Amino acid sequence: MTDEKALTTTSTLEPAPVSVHPSAKKGSTETRFDSCDPKKTSSLDLRTTKEEGRVDAQGHPILSGKTRRQTVVSNVQFASACWALFIIGWNDGTTGPLIPRLREEYEIGFTVVSLLFVVSFLGFIAGALVNIRLTHKFGFGIVSRSALYRAMLPVIGFSVQSAAPPFPAFAAVQFLNGLGTALQDAQVNSFIGSLTHHSATKMSIVQSFYGLGGLVAPFVSTRFAQMERWSFHYLITLGFTMVNLIFFSFAFQFKTLDECLADGGEPVKPMAKGSQVSIQEVMKTKTVHLLGFFILSYVGMGVTLGGWIVTFLIEVRNGGPSSGYILSGFYGGLTVGRIILLPINKRVGERRVQFAYAGLALAFEFILWFVPSLPVDIAMVALLGIVLGPMYPMVFNQAARILPRHIYLGAVGWISSFGQAGSAIIPFITGAVSQKYGIKSLHPMLVAMMGVMIGLLWLTPDRPPKETPGVESPESS
Repeated sequence: MTDEKALTTTSTLEPAPVSVHPSAKKGSTETRFDSCDPKKTSSLDLRTTKEEGRVDAQGHPILSGKTRRQTVVSNVQFASACWALFIIGWNDGTTGPLIPRLREEYEIGFTVVSLLFVVSFLGFIAGALVNIRLTHKFGFGIVSRSALYRAMLPVIGFSVQSAAPPFPAFAAVQFLNGLGTALQDAQVNSFIGSLTHHSATKMSIVQSFYGLGGLVAPFVSTRFAQMERWSFHYLITLGFTMVNLIFFSFAFQFKTLDECLADGGEPVKPMAKGSQVSIQEVMKTKTVHLLGFFILSYVGMGVTLGGWIVTFLIEVRNGGPSSGYILSGFYGGLTVGRIILLPINKRVGERRVQFAYAGLALAFEFILWFVPSLPVDIAMVALLGIVLGPMYPMVFNQAARILPRHIYLGAVGWISSFGQAGSAIIPFITGAVSQKYGIKSLHPMLVAMMGVMIGLLWLTPDRPPKETPGVESPESS
């Protein structure tokens, strides 16, 4: 075994050959070495690499770029992010099957029950603004001292809702749920977008857990909607939220983003002095707003479909109380689409394939609207989930490509939180319109949102301005 002293003597040490895995790509972030030629690998390279924990006990480079401990830490952090998105998906998949029961239990109409979405909207907007402040002050809200308070908000909200209080109280605590969800979603997207090892793939995987939560939730909430103690469904959500609180505290230990990235073996580049993000700078960036409104339209359209399609199937297609299970097809499609379409996304290119998916979604929606067949409706709902699924993570991959690093955390936080507001305001508008014109107005609303999405996608650039410093493309593998 070579000792440290021998490593410093370049004249007597012949470096060991570096064996590169066949799958390693040129310029890949998976290795620190640009060449596998032993003659080009100096002893200083090996010494520096060993000091940074990049070599094993025999002095051979660790080609993954991570030590065993860093790999474990990185996996735990990623798993906790996946669990957080699972809960958000679970929460979104819960509302639709419960709406008919809420209307019956509280004897309210479409407009009043839609106030749940309005209160959530206020929470999302508050979360969007608060997140930038927290990012500026603490560096990374989800793993900073603010994490404990952020995670406690839904705990309070779901505790109240599980008791089935009067509707004003039931709706009021949706603000806490919306605020907590907005902060959590923003910080998870910021963290995953900051990764360099397979960031695009990891973004798709973590977002697929949102779909998985939405897939499972309707099976449970539909069952509870037919029970006397329907509100006990929120006890399950409360339990999930408590696990999330403990999991995140363990995984990130209230550290800053750069500390967590370093713990997980990710390269961290220090930002220039005075480059901290401010609300004013984020708000002045046009691309941030284009992406924000795109996500608002996307999330609003998806949650509107998930929130009201069950009511549509029951009242228009005569689907019966068990129609809530059909919603699982949509969220199942989201989950599957974000995974199985990854090869197509890479082969065609994310920019081009987004337009293709949007066009297919529009076609499936027209079939859902005009073909009065319950089996066809079930198939179209699932297909909509599949083609819409990949679009959300691709937007955040795009943000990582085109936004300057020093505003990235605050900007992605705003995009995520502002976009989540779409899950509240668009379903509310749909409910208010349905109160006057009937639930059949659901489909014109969905078509309009898809049209807005396509227009915003067209306006959003795919490359950063040439003069923008410090902009990096994420590792796309």
